[in-house]
Amino acid sequence: MTAAPAAMPLLEARALSFHRQDEPVFAPLDFQLCEGELALVEGDNGSGKTTLLRMLAGLLHIGAGELHWRGEPLQRDRCAGEILFLGHQLGLKADLSPRENLHIAAGLHGCRDGASVASVLARIGLRGYEDEPVRRLSAGQKKRAALARLLLLPASLWLLDEPYANLDRIGIALVNELLEAHTDAGGAAMVTSHGTVSFHGGEPRRIRMHD
Repeated sequence: MTAAPAAMPLLEARALSFHRQDEPVFAPLDFQLCEGELALVEGDNGSGKTTLLRMLAGLLHIGAGELHWRGEPLQRDRCAGEILFLGHQLGLKADLSPRENLHIAAGLHGCRDGASVASVLARIGLRGYEDEPVRRLSAGQKKRAALARLLLLPASLWLLDEPYANLDRIGIALVNELLEAHTDAGGAAMVTSHGTVSFHGGEPRRIRMHD
C-alpha cells in the first residue's frame, strides 16, 4: 500500500534569523508548523522570542533564511487576515469600547463563521463592559478585549506573545480552552510564555531559541 503524502506545512522556516545592527539576534532556526498544531517558543529573556513572532507576523523584515506560508514564500499581503498577532501592545484604541474595536477589526478581516461581536464579548467574559472605553478597563479586562479578536476573526495561525499575562486563574484557563478549540478545528498557534501552558491536545511542538 502506498503511504499517503505528508501534509504540507502551514508555516515553514529554513535557516531563519534576524539581525540588529548587523548582529544576529538568534541562531538560524528550522521548523515547521502544520494545521492543528501548537508550538511553544522557549528561551531566556532577550533570546528573540518576541522578535521571532513579530517577524512571522510581517512586522519585521527577515534577516536571513526563508519563510514559507502554505508552500509559497510568505508575503504579508497574501496572508493578510490569516495570521493574527497578539503581543504586549494589545492593538486596542483606548478611547473606543471593546465593541467598537472589534467592529473595526471585523471590517478589515471579516468574521469567523457563526461568530459575532456580541457573542465573542460574552464568551470572553466582558458582558456588561462591551461599551466601556478601553482606557477605563482593568489590565485583565483589556487583555480579554484583545483576546476576543481570536474568537471573532477567521485567522488560521495565532501568534501569541505571553497571552497569560495580566490574567487571573479563570482567564488563564480560558486561553487554554481557546487554544484547544482552535487547534481542534485545524488552526495552528505559536505561543511564548514564562509560565506552564496546560494543553490537553497532545504534546506541543517546541521551538528553542538560542543566541
